[in-house]
Amino acid sequence: MHIRTYAIAATFAAAVTAGLTLAPTAAAGQPSPTTSDFNGDGYADLAVGVPDGAVGGKAKAGYVNVVWGGPKGLGSRGSIRVSQSTAEVPGSPEAGDRFGASVVLEDLNGDGIAELLAGAPGEDVTDRGVDAGMVTVVGGARGGPSHGSTALTGPAASAAYGGSVAAADLTGDGSRDIVIGGRDRVVLRTADGILTTVLDAPMGGRAPILATGDFTSDGTADLALAYWTVDAPFTQSHVRLWAWDAAEEGMANTWNTDNAGVSALAAGDFDGDGNDDLALGECREIADENIDDPCGPEEYAKGGGIHVHYGSGPDGSFGQRAQTLDQDTVGVPGVAETGDRFGASLAVADVNGDGRDDLLAGAPGEAIGTQAGAGAATLLFGGATGLVDASGEGHAVSYQQDTPRVPGVAEAGDAFGAAVAAGDYDHDGRADIAVGSPGENARSGGVWVLPRASADGSYTVTPAKLGLPAVAGGLAYGQTLSSH
Repeated sequence: MHIRTYAIAATFAAAVTAGLTLAPTAAAGQPSPTTSDFNGDGYADLAVGVPDGAVGGKAKAGYVNVVWGGPKGLGSRGSIRVSQSTAEVPGSPEAGDRFGASVVLEDLNGDGIAELLAGAPGEDVTDRGVDAGMVTVVGGARGGPSHGSTALTGPAASAAYGGSVAAADLTGDGSRDIVIGGRDRVVLRTADGILTTVLDAPMGGRAPILATGDFTSDGTADLALAYWTVDAPFTQSHVRLWAWDAAEEGMANTWNTDNAGVSALAAGDFDGDGNDDLALGECREIADENIDDPCGPEEYAKGGGIHVHYGSGPDGSFGQRAQTLDQDTVGVPGVAETGDRFGASLAVADVNGDGRDDLLAGAPGEAIGTQAGAGAATLLFGGATGLVDASGEGHAVSYQQDTPRVPGVAEAGDAFGAAVAAGDYDHDGRADIAVGSPGENARSGGVWVLPRASADGSYTVTPAKLGLPAVAGGLAYGQTLSSH
């Protein structure tokens, strides 16, 4: 059984302390099923973080728009807004809270209904200061949200907890634990209430990028995190793996690749060998002191490269085998160009049902014709040797707003592919993909849904269709997505 989730760090930084108790699942030691069904109707839902949204007249107080899945796909049954003005959610909306800067839909307690985790890195906390930050957990329920709790708040001003968030069973007790990224810090709150700092280090004043997966095939999830800095106070870049150390009641660093700066991480079994692999999106060398090619051959970094470290081999070691690809790889549509940002967002699903995971990679900087930054998303198919076959070729299909049967028109600055997600939104047994385009329509934004990862029957989910109120400067709807 694979246990993987992934979370994209918002560009705004984010960090923790207080009181959620998560009940263990019935089958202790086994991960609960991964689900994004927030209302318990059997359909995967999509959480869209809208940190730029106004709530009660408070600019950028932020909210999460949960779009319901259904037999006709996302949005056909409407959506709900979850914010600090929602009765079940603690706190009150304030200008600049940016609730929804990070979002995760995850079944924390194994009851088959997802909980919503929402980060608010701009939250001011009494006795701690401005922008201490907070992460809220809101329970799912039939017909709407149930009780919400403050999972963690930042310990001091500018800690900005909640810039990134992830959830997985990291301790092996059968319940999901919560990982929170703040400004220059990563912390873990276990399901039984243990609070521990995973890493406290210069991260460029940003929240780290987080992902989880069972990279060692021991039945318990591991944590992957990435961060980089430029002259803050020095230049560095790292991707690291951490595993729970029961004796120390904390996380232990188990694997590193230094000098690799990335924009996204995702875990999936791309070669079908039963071991989770780790994909590094928009991988590039930051520190310019490369001795081990942390992102693969340098020529693959142009326009953004994807570097994959494959799961444990017979000797139990992770990452001994690696592959790199970009838009110049044979079989991958497009051409690698500076500024494409290929791999800036990642999502994983077995789209074609062959038992191997496929990787959806956004390239929000991709120029479509003369339209700079219109954006694209590429679906890279897994195979017997991973995302690159034995001949060194990829197998992929690319989508953008000028693709036949895909709604809309590619326009400069749409940033199609800024965020991506996957889920079986119509419950037909096949994965659908969702692509955010936050620059669409003067930053009003939108999400493009491709059922069964096909342009056939593709449609849009937009603020106008869902009746969301517009704000000055635009909602940038689609900048943050979560479902699986």
